[in-house]
Amino acid sequence: MQILKLAKNIATMKAFILSLLISIVFSASGFAQQKAAQKAVIQTPGVLCEACKTKIEDRLAHEDGISSVKADYRKHTVTVVWLTDRTNIENIKTELANLGFDADDVTAEEGAIKRLPPCCRVAIPVKSSADSK
Repeated sequence: MQILKLAKNIATMKAFILSLLISIVFSASGFAQQKAAQKAVIQTPGVLCEACKTKIEDRLAHEDGISSVKADYRKHTVTVVWLTDRTNIENIKTELANLGFDADDVTAEEGAIKRLPPCCRVAIPVKSSADSK
């Protein structure tokens, strides 16, 4: 009788230890799945109105690796959160330049500026003959 009780207790203890190990493995793998995110505030002097804000937020929200984007036309900034294993700050700034907006040290594409709605266009500097010398 005592042998049966002992065997039953050992079986219960084995099941408990096994379930404990399984839960530890699954919780550890859950921590390993978390992706590193980074946040930056990009100076965008060409963001002038609600149309600029909408254009930037709609386009960047669909880019791979970008978690959130918020354009502020009053402060002339774009705040972006992205997953570091999917994209980087330079890709984001380049995308902004391709949309027609200067982004920190990355200058907007001239052709992209021309495609912006009139209210969003920033004057494109005209090169003088003195600049080309």
